[in-house]
Amino acid sequence: MSDGNGFTPDPPVRVKDYGIGCIGAGMIMSECHLAAYRQAGFPVVAIASRTPAKAKAVAERWHIPVVHETPDRLIADPNVDILDIAFPPDQQPDLIRQALRQPHIKAILAQKPLALTLEEAITLRDEAARAGKILSVNQNMRYDQSMRVLKQILDRGELGGPVMATIEMRAIPHWQTFLEAYDRLTLANMSVHHLDVLRFLFGEPETITTLTRSDPRTRFAHNDGITVSTLTFGSGLLAVSMEDVWAGPREEGFEHDNYIKWRVEGTDGVAQGTIGWPDGTASTLSYASKIATHGKWVTPTWETMWFPHAFIGVMEQLQYAVKSGEPPALSVADNVRTVALVEAGYRSIAERRTVRLEEIPIK
Repeated sequence: MSDGNGFTPDPPVRVKDYGIGCIGAGMIMSECHLAAYRQAGFPVVAIASRTPAKAKAVAERWHIPVVHETPDRLIADPNVDILDIAFPPDQQPDLIRQALRQPHIKAILAQKPLALTLEEAITLRDEAARAGKILSVNQNMRYDQSMRVLKQILDRGELGGPVMATIEMRAIPHWQTFLEAYDRLTLANMSVHHLDVLRFLFGEPETITTLTRSDPRTRFAHNDGITVSTLTFGSGLLAVSMEDVWAGPREEGFEHDNYIKWRVEGTDGVAQGTIGWPDGTASTLSYASKIATHGKWVTPTWETMWFPHAFIGVMEQLQYAVKSGEPPALSVADNVRTVALVEAGYRSIAERRTVRLEEIPIK
Protein backbone atom coordinates (compact mmCIF):
# COMPACT_ATOMS: atom_id res chain seq x y z
CA MET A 1 0.00 0.00 0.00
CA SER A 2 1.54 3.29 -1.12
CA ASP A 3 0.45 6.78 -0.20
CA GLY A 4 0.46 9.87 -2.42
CA ASN A 5 4.08 10.64 -1.65
CA GLY A 6 5.26 7.36 -3.12
CA PHE A 7 6.06 5.73 0.22
CA THR A 8 5.06 2.24 1.31
CA PRO A 9 4.02 2.36 4.97
CA ASP A 10 2.82 -1.25 4.93
CA PRO A 11 4.45 -4.09 3.00
CA PRO A 12 2.51 -6.07 0.39
CA VAL A 13 1.23 -9.51 1.32
CA ARG A 14 3.05 -11.78 -1.14
CA VAL A 15 2.46 -15.17 0.48
CA LYS A 16 -0.27 -16.66 2.69
CA ASP A 17 0.12 -20.35 1.98
CA TYR A 18 1.29 -21.89 5.25
CA GLY A 19 -0.63 -23.21 8.22
CA ILE A 20 0.20 -21.29 11.40
CA GLY A 21 0.14 -22.87 14.84
CA CYS A 22 -0.04 -20.38 17.71
CA ILE A 23 1.31 -20.99 21.21
CA GLY A 24 -0.02 -18.49 23.73
CA ALA A 25 -3.41 -16.86 24.32
CA GLY A 26 -2.49 -13.64 26.09
CA MET A 27 -2.94 -10.05 24.95
CA ILE A 28 -0.17 -9.96 22.36
CA MET A 29 -1.49 -13.10 20.64
CA SER A 30 -5.22 -12.48 20.96
CA GLU A 31 -5.21 -8.73 20.23
CA CYS A 32 -2.29 -8.34 17.81
CA HIS A 33 -1.11 -11.54 16.09
CA LEU A 34 -4.52 -13.05 15.44
CA ALA A 35 -6.18 -9.75 14.55
CA ALA A 36 -3.47 -9.11 11.97
CA TYR A 37 -3.60 -12.64 10.57
CA ARG A 38 -7.36 -12.47 10.12
CA GLN A 39 -7.05 -9.17 8.23
CA ALA A 40 -4.29 -10.53 5.99
CA GLY A 41 -5.97 -13.87 5.37
CA PHE A 42 -3.19 -15.97 6.93
CA PRO A 43 -4.44 -19.48 7.79
CA VAL A 44 -4.25 -20.23 11.53
CA VAL A 45 -4.78 -23.96 11.95
CA ALA A 46 -4.31 -24.52 15.68
CA ILE A 47 -3.69 -22.87 19.04
CA ALA A 48 -2.48 -23.98 22.48
CA SER A 49 -1.62 -22.27 25.73
CA ARG A 50 -0.66 -23.00 29.32
CA THR A 51 -4.38 -22.69 30.13
CA PRO A 52 -6.51 -24.78 27.74
CA ALA A 53 -9.70 -22.90 28.62
CA LYS A 54 -8.10 -19.61 27.64
CA ALA A 55 -6.87 -21.10 24.38
CA LYS A 56 -10.38 -22.38 23.68
CA ALA A 57 -11.89 -18.94 24.25
CA VAL A 58 -9.40 -17.30 21.90
CA ALA A 59 -10.00 -20.03 19.31
CA GLU A 60 -13.74 -19.39 19.41
CA ARG A 61 -13.20 -15.66 18.99
CA TRP A 62 -10.92 -16.04 15.97
CA HIS A 63 -12.48 -19.23 14.52
CA ILE A 64 -9.37 -21.37 14.93
CA PRO A 65 -10.36 -24.97 14.15
CA VAL A 66 -8.11 -26.93 16.54
CA VAL A 67 -7.27 -26.35 20.21
CA HIS A 68 -4.48 -28.53 21.57
CA GLU A 69 -4.31 -29.37 25.26
CA THR A 70 -0.60 -28.55 25.46
CA PRO A 71 2.01 -26.67 23.44
CA ASP A 72 3.85 -29.96 22.95
CA ARG A 73 0.86 -31.46 21.14
CA LEU A 74 0.55 -28.42 18.91
CA ILE A 75 4.21 -28.63 17.95
CA ALA A 76 3.66 -32.27 16.97
CA ASP A 77 0.63 -31.42 14.79
CA PRO A 78 1.63 -32.17 11.16
CA ASN A 79 -0.71 -29.43 9.89
CA VAL A 80 1.48 -26.76 11.48
CA ASP A 81 3.96 -25.34 8.97
CA ILE A 82 4.93 -22.21 10.93
CA LEU A 83 5.09 -22.09 14.71
CA ASP A 84 4.15 -18.72 16.22
CA ILE A 85 5.24 -18.41 19.88
CA ALA A 86 4.02 -15.82 22.41
CA PHE A 87 5.39 -17.30 25.63
CA PRO A 88 7.64 -16.08 28.48
CA PRO A 89 11.31 -15.93 27.44
CA ASP A 90 12.45 -18.44 30.06
CA GLN A 91 10.12 -21.05 28.50
CA GLN A 92 10.53 -20.08 24.85
CA PRO A 93 13.90 -21.80 24.14
CA ASP A 94 12.52 -25.24 25.01
CA LEU A 95 9.58 -24.76 22.63
CA ILE A 96 11.93 -23.61 19.87
CA ARG A 97 14.12 -26.68 20.34
CA GLN A 98 11.11 -28.99 20.18
CA ALA A 99 10.05 -27.35 16.93
CA LEU A 100 13.53 -27.64 15.43
CA ARG A 101 13.22 -31.42 15.76
CA GLN A 102 9.91 -31.62 13.88
CA PRO A 103 10.25 -32.30 10.14
CA HIS A 104 6.89 -30.69 9.29
CA ILE A 105 7.71 -27.32 10.86
CA LYS A 106 9.32 -25.08 8.28
CA ALA A 107 9.79 -21.88 10.30
CA ILE A 108 9.43 -20.43 13.78
CA LEU A 109 8.45 -16.92 14.87
CA ALA A 110 9.76 -16.21 18.37
CA GLN A 111 9.10 -13.29 20.68
CA LYS A 112 11.63 -10.83 22.00
CA PRO A 113 13.61 -11.16 24.06
CA LEU A 114 14.58 -14.37 22.29
CA ALA A 115 16.12 -15.68 25.51
CA LEU A 116 17.14 -14.40 28.93
CA THR A 117 20.85 -14.36 28.09
CA LEU A 118 22.96 -13.53 25.05
CA GLU A 119 24.63 -16.93 25.31
CA GLU A 120 21.26 -18.70 24.99
CA ALA A 121 20.28 -16.52 22.03
CA ILE A 122 23.54 -17.38 20.23
CA THR A 123 23.00 -21.08 20.94
CA LEU A 124 19.46 -20.96 19.50
CA ARG A 125 20.77 -19.16 16.41
CA ASP A 126 23.33 -21.88 15.84
CA GLU A 127 20.94 -24.76 16.57
CA ALA A 128 18.43 -23.41 14.06
CA ALA A 129 21.16 -23.14 11.43
CA ARG A 130 22.23 -26.74 12.03
CA ALA A 131 18.62 -27.92 11.81
CA GLY A 132 18.12 -26.07 8.54
CA LYS A 133 15.08 -24.26 9.96
CA ILE A 134 14.14 -20.59 9.67
CA LEU A 135 14.04 -18.87 13.05
CA SER A 136 12.72 -15.32 13.06
CA VAL A 137 12.22 -12.88 15.94
CA ASN A 138 9.23 -10.58 16.25
CA GLN A 139 10.89 -7.14 16.23
CA ASN A 140 7.59 -5.62 15.17
CA MET A 141 8.52 -1.93 15.58
CA ARG A 142 10.41 -2.27 12.29
CA TYR A 143 6.96 -2.61 10.72
CA ASP A 144 5.51 0.47 12.39
CA GLN A 145 4.39 2.66 9.52
CA SER A 146 6.34 5.76 10.55
CA MET A 147 9.52 3.74 10.96
CA ARG A 148 9.12 2.15 7.54
CA VAL A 149 8.56 5.49 5.83
CA LEU A 150 11.45 7.06 7.76
CA LYS A 151 13.68 4.21 6.57
CA GLN A 152 12.64 4.90 2.97
CA ILE A 153 13.42 8.60 3.38
CA LEU A 154 16.83 7.77 4.84
CA ASP A 155 17.60 5.25 2.11
CA ARG A 156 16.78 7.87 -0.53
CA GLY A 157 19.27 10.22 1.13
CA GLU A 158 16.63 12.92 1.51
CA LEU A 159 17.87 13.94 4.96
CA GLY A 160 21.52 13.89 3.94
CA GLY A 161 23.93 12.50 6.50
CA PRO A 162 22.17 11.70 9.81
CA VAL A 163 23.48 13.88 12.64
CA MET A 164 21.18 13.30 15.64
CA ALA A 165 18.32 10.88 16.39
CA THR A 166 16.07 10.61 19.42
CA ILE A 167 13.25 8.36 20.61
CA GLU A 168 11.43 9.81 23.62
CA MET A 169 8.95 7.52 25.35
CA ARG A 170 6.75 8.79 28.17
CA ALA A 171 4.21 6.00 28.52
CA ILE A 172 3.31 3.24 30.94
CA PRO A 173 3.70 -0.33 29.68
CA HIS A 174 1.72 -3.27 30.97
CA TRP A 175 4.39 -5.42 32.60
CA GLN A 176 3.45 -9.09 32.29
CA THR A 177 3.39 -10.89 35.63
CA PHE A 178 6.13 -13.32 34.57
CA LEU A 179 8.60 -10.41 34.44
CA GLU A 180 8.50 -10.23 38.24
CA ALA A 181 10.69 -13.34 38.38
CA TYR A 182 13.47 -11.84 36.23
CA ASP A 183 16.29 -9.50 37.22
CA ARG A 184 15.89 -7.41 34.04
CA LEU A 185 12.96 -5.20 33.18
CA THR A 186 12.80 -2.10 30.97
CA LEU A 187 15.95 -2.42 28.89
CA ALA A 188 15.22 -6.04 27.93
CA ASN A 189 11.47 -5.72 27.47
CA MET A 190 10.76 -2.15 26.32
CA SER A 191 13.99 -0.46 25.23
CA VAL A 192 14.63 -3.47 23.00
CA HIS A 193 12.05 -2.07 20.55
CA HIS A 194 13.85 1.25 20.28
CA LEU A 195 17.39 -0.08 20.27
CA ASP A 196 16.49 -2.55 17.53
CA VAL A 197 14.76 0.05 15.37
CA LEU A 198 17.80 2.34 15.67
CA ARG A 199 19.87 -0.53 14.27
CA PHE A 200 17.28 -0.98 11.51
CA LEU A 201 17.47 2.69 10.59
CA PHE A 202 21.17 3.43 10.97
CA GLY A 203 23.18 0.19 11.13
CA GLU A 204 25.45 -1.03 13.87
CA PRO A 205 26.34 1.33 16.73
CA GLU A 206 29.87 1.43 18.06
CA THR A 207 29.11 2.28 21.69
CA ILE A 208 26.26 2.45 24.18
CA THR A 209 25.99 4.31 27.47
CA THR A 210 22.93 3.47 29.58
CA LEU A 211 21.74 5.09 32.81
CA THR A 212 18.78 3.96 34.89
CA ARG A 213 16.79 4.54 38.03
CA SER A 214 13.88 2.67 39.62
CA ASP A 215 10.29 3.33 38.56
CA PRO A 216 8.19 4.38 41.58
CA ARG A 217 5.07 2.77 40.12
CA THR A 218 6.55 -0.70 39.63
CA ARG A 219 5.88 -2.54 42.88
CA PHE A 220 8.09 -5.58 42.34
CA ALA A 221 11.86 -5.49 42.71
CA HIS A 222 13.70 -4.35 39.59
CA ASN A 223 17.08 -2.98 38.59
CA ASP A 224 16.22 -1.02 35.46
CA GLY A 225 13.05 1.07 35.58
CA ILE A 226 13.44 4.40 33.77
CA THR A 227 16.27 4.08 31.22
CA VAL A 228 18.21 6.44 28.97
CA SER A 229 20.67 5.03 26.41
CA THR A 230 23.04 7.02 24.22
CA LEU A 231 24.45 5.33 21.12
CA THR A 232 27.29 6.45 18.88
CA PHE A 233 27.83 5.33 15.30
CA GLY A 234 30.88 5.28 13.06
CA SER A 235 29.41 8.03 10.90
CA GLY A 236 29.37 10.38 13.87
CA LEU A 237 25.61 9.98 14.41
CA LEU A 238 24.50 10.38 18.02
CA ALA A 239 21.25 8.65 19.05
CA VAL A 240 19.33 8.72 22.33
CA SER A 241 16.61 6.32 23.42
CA MET A 242 14.65 7.25 26.56
CA GLU A 243 12.08 5.00 28.23
CA ASP A 244 10.27 7.00 30.90
CA VAL A 245 7.87 4.33 32.13
CA TRP A 246 6.93 6.50 35.11
CA ALA A 247 5.57 9.36 32.96
CA GLY A 248 4.23 11.17 36.01
CA PRO A 249 1.61 10.23 38.60
CA ARG A 250 -1.57 8.48 37.60
CA GLU A 251 -4.51 9.06 39.90
CA GLU A 252 -8.10 10.27 39.73
CA GLY A 253 -8.30 13.84 38.52
CA PHE A 254 -4.69 13.99 37.30
CA GLU A 255 -4.44 14.81 33.61
CA HIS A 256 -1.68 13.01 31.76
CA ASP A 257 -0.17 12.93 28.30
CA ASN A 258 1.33 9.58 27.35
CA TYR A 259 3.32 9.66 24.13
CA ILE A 260 6.28 8.37 22.16
CA LYS A 261 7.99 10.96 19.97
CA TRP A 262 10.95 10.56 17.64
CA ARG A 263 13.12 12.95 15.62
CA VAL A 264 15.97 12.54 13.13
CA GLU A 265 18.10 15.48 12.06
CA GLY A 266 20.38 15.29 9.03
CA THR A 267 22.65 17.59 7.08
CA ASP A 268 19.90 18.17 4.47
CA GLY A 269 16.67 17.70 6.37
CA VAL A 270 14.66 16.85 9.47
CA ALA A 271 12.04 14.18 10.12
CA GLN A 272 9.91 13.83 13.22
CA GLY A 273 6.82 12.00 14.33
CA THR A 274 5.01 9.94 16.91
CA ILE A 275 4.44 6.27 17.66
CA GLY A 276 0.72 5.75 18.17
CA TRP A 277 0.90 2.75 20.49
CA PRO A 278 0.21 4.53 23.82
CA ASP A 279 -3.15 5.93 22.69
CA GLY A 280 -4.13 3.45 19.99
CA THR A 281 -3.81 5.81 17.04
CA ALA A 282 -1.82 5.70 13.83
CA SER A 283 1.82 6.71 14.04
CA THR A 284 2.74 9.97 12.33
CA LEU A 285 5.63 11.42 10.31
CA SER A 286 6.46 14.85 8.92
CA TYR A 287 9.68 15.84 7.21
CA ALA A 288 11.39 18.74 5.50
CA SER A 289 14.24 18.22 3.05
CA LYS A 290 16.41 20.60 1.05
CA ILE A 291 16.67 17.83 -1.55
CA ALA A 292 13.12 16.50 -1.85
CA THR A 293 10.67 19.07 -0.44
CA HIS A 294 12.48 22.40 -1.02
CA GLY A 295 12.58 22.90 2.73
CA LYS A 296 8.80 22.64 3.15
CA TRP A 297 7.22 20.30 5.68
CA VAL A 298 5.46 17.29 4.11
CA THR A 299 3.23 14.88 6.03
CA PRO A 300 2.50 11.49 4.46
CA THR A 301 -0.60 9.78 5.90
CA TRP A 302 -1.92 6.25 6.35
CA GLU A 303 -4.76 4.58 8.21
CA THR A 304 -3.00 1.52 9.59
CA MET A 305 -1.35 1.33 13.02
CA TRP A 306 1.60 -0.37 14.74
CA PHE A 307 -0.81 -2.55 16.77
CA PRO A 308 -2.09 -4.73 15.16
CA HIS A 309 -1.17 -4.02 11.52
CA ALA A 310 2.61 -4.32 11.93
CA PHE A 311 2.14 -7.98 12.79
CA ILE A 312 0.98 -8.61 9.22
CA GLY A 313 4.44 -7.65 7.98
CA VAL A 314 6.17 -9.72 10.64
CA MET A 315 4.40 -12.93 9.65
CA GLU A 316 4.45 -12.13 5.93
CA GLN A 317 8.23 -11.76 5.84
CA LEU A 318 8.53 -15.21 7.41
CA GLN A 319 6.08 -16.86 4.99
CA TYR A 320 7.89 -15.22 2.10
CA ALA A 321 11.22 -16.57 3.36
CA VAL A 322 9.77 -20.09 3.43
CA LYS A 323 8.31 -19.72 -0.07
CA SER A 324 11.27 -17.99 -1.73
CA GLY A 325 14.22 -19.54 0.08
CA GLU A 326 15.53 -16.06 0.86
CA PRO A 327 16.58 -15.16 4.42
CA PRO A 328 13.82 -13.58 6.51
CA ALA A 329 13.91 -9.82 7.04
CA LEU A 330 13.80 -10.50 10.78
CA SER A 331 16.45 -13.20 11.00
CA VAL A 332 17.68 -14.70 14.25
CA ALA A 333 21.24 -13.82 13.25
CA ASP A 334 20.30 -10.16 13.03
CA ASN A 335 18.36 -10.33 16.28
CA VAL A 336 21.38 -11.68 18.14
CA ARG A 337 23.00 -8.31 17.41
CA THR A 338 20.07 -6.56 19.09
CA VAL A 339 20.38 -8.91 22.08
CA ALA A 340 24.09 -8.03 22.20
CA LEU A 341 23.21 -4.32 22.21
CA VAL A 342 20.86 -4.87 25.15
CA GLU A 343 23.58 -6.88 26.90
CA ALA A 344 26.01 -4.02 26.36
CA GLY A 345 23.46 -1.65 27.88
CA TYR A 346 23.26 -3.78 31.02
CA ARG A 347 27.04 -3.90 31.23
CA SER A 348 27.07 -0.11 30.94
CA ILE A 349 24.62 0.13 33.85
CA ALA A 350 26.53 -2.34 36.01
CA GLU A 351 29.98 -0.86 35.35
CA ARG A 352 28.86 2.78 35.04
CA ARG A 353 30.71 3.38 31.80
CA THR A 354 30.43 3.53 28.04
CA VAL A 355 30.63 0.06 26.50
CA ARG A 356 31.97 -0.64 23.02
CA LEU A 357 29.97 -3.23 21.11
CA GLU A 358 33.17 -5.01 20.16
CA GLU A 359 33.39 -6.01 23.83
CA ILE A 360 30.31 -8.22 23.38
CA PRO A 361 31.28 -11.21 21.18
CA ILE A 362 28.51 -12.91 19.17
CA LYS A 363 30.44 -15.44 17.10
